[in-house]
Amino acid sequence: MTVTLETANRALMIGRTTGYSLAKRGMYPVPLLPGRRGYVVSRYHLHQYLGVSAGQDVQAVAAAG
Repeated sequence: MTVTLETANRALMIGRTTGYSLAKRGMYPVPLLPGRRGYVVSRYHLHQYLGVSAGQDVQAVAAAG
């Protein structure tokens, strides 16, 4: 499963412009995959980066961080 780059940006607390800039330069904190309308991020890699286990809510963990 994947999420959009915008969703990953929110989970990582990265602004929209910064997130797209990092993606373009190949410096995004998690691996990116090409999607139909831009980049997408594997939920697995996003969860791993955030230290979230399968049953936790990513946005709740990001907000608490």
